[in-house]
Amino acid sequence: MISGEAALDLEHPSSAPKPLARVYGEPVNELPLDLYIPPEALEVFLETFEGPLDLLLYLIRKQNINVLDIPMAELTRQYLGYVEMMRRTQLELAAEYLLMAAVLIEIKSRLLLPRPLAPPGAEPEDPRAELVRRLMEYERMKQAAREIDAMPLADRDFATVRVWFDRVTAARLPAIAPDDLRTAWITLIERARVNRHHLVTREQLSVRSEMSRLLKVLQPARYREFATLFAEHADLPHLVVTFLALLELSREQLIDMAQAAPYAPIHVQLRRERPFALAGEE
Repeated sequence: MISGEAALDLEHPSSAPKPLARVYGEPVNELPLDLYIPPEALEVFLETFEGPLDLLLYLIRKQNINVLDIPMAELTRQYLGYVEMMRRTQLELAAEYLLMAAVLIEIKSRLLLPRPLAPPGAEPEDPRAELVRRLMEYERMKQAAREIDAMPLADRDFATVRVWFDRVTAARLPAIAPDDLRTAWITLIERARVNRHHLVTREQLSVRSEMSRLLKVLQPARYREFATLFAEHADLPHLVVTFLALLELSREQLIDMAQAAPYAPIHVQLRRERPFALAGEE
């Protein structure tokens, strides 16, 4: 491993002096006579503070001073030294610091003056009490900010993953038991007995035709209640044909029947993909 100076010696093996710097790869052996470096070109910040309270807290912690017993003379001297340095460099940033300096000088002056006698049983008023209260509140806020900053933060400590699903899965309902179909069928029979009449007619009924009708009524993405698939004033033969048509469609896997909970109303829907189409009506 060759250091920078050794590499520079290898590039200049002669006895000529080492260049002071390199500008665009060219060595510079002498400083330009017209070189001017303004005073504000280089600034070194040893400590950065967020405000006058932050500076006061830093000076107190640096000297291991008890916040409840602040030596105002030494603290004010160090604080004014920092403010004077800031005033020479950045005057526009020193306004709030100057205000705190005035507060410190006022507290120091009140400590030098004789204190008025306190009422019997009461403690004498301390001019530093308000400043101590503000410092302690500020320290608690800084501690809370540090604890919040230490918590894991998205896009800083970990990356979030977002997954998009193009297809929404449908809710899976409980399967239909034979007892549920029997209960629904008994309800339809009781309704048919109310609508029973004595008119004697001969009508051609077809299960295949009823299956075609149900396929036209049902929709793939929408459930229909089981009882609504039967005609409201249908007699017993029509109910039997419709019930057989539903059983046949379920056997051929053309429809789905489900219910939300046991003994709940049964719902029927058309499957999205039909295995085959029905033949012509009988």
